[in-house]
Amino acid sequence: MGHWQAFVQREVSLRSLGISFALVIAVGAVACVPRRAGLPRNIPAPVLNYAIAPGDLFEITVFGEDKLTKEYRVHPDGTIVVPYVDRLQVAGLEPQQIEEMIARKLLEKRILKSPQVTLVVKQYASKKISVIGAVGKPGLVPWTEGVKLVDAISQAGGFSPMADKDRVILTRQVAPKKSATFQVDVEAITRGEQPDIPLQAGDSINVEQRAF
Repeated sequence: MGHWQAFVQREVSLRSLGISFALVIAVGAVACVPRRAGLPRNIPAPVLNYAIAPGDLFEITVFGEDKLTKEYRVHPDGTIVVPYVDRLQVAGLEPQQIEEMIARKLLEKRILKSPQVTLVVKQYASKKISVIGAVGKPGLVPWTEGVKLVDAISQAGGFSPMADKDRVILTRQVAPKKSATFQVDVEAITRGEQPDIPLQAGDSINVEQRAF
């Protein structure tokens, strides 16, 4: 009986040792896996503001009426002058509201019986993104619908040789009179490990320099 107990204890010890060895190998293997950069956390989705402001450029098309189809740059007082309609206050309105207003004016003045008006924004000159720090051309770049973080940095001349691509600071207005700051790893974006960040007008991007 004593021999049998010794045999069982020896088998249990060997199995325990084997399990411990396997756990050590597994832990080591996990430690050796390259760290995958996590997604930027708590960055709120951009608030898209399409309201027209002074300096913005858009094209108005009136179907079938070439004389009414033209580009308009919004005057400093927020107005445009439309043929047959006269001066209209458009600052603060969204494209669809301007379309509806012009169509209504054309109808009221009996210029057209069933006007079909389309507005296409060519440039939001009033909406900018600030890119500063270790980039080729620090300053303001125009905001356009769909622009993302990497796009804005490229428009600012790209990263300088001193840029720390792992430490790009994004500052965004998240509420009236309230901003929040987030650190973004752009290297992870370019490696496809996390998605690019859609921007909103007024965002500020600060590319930090590498520490030595």
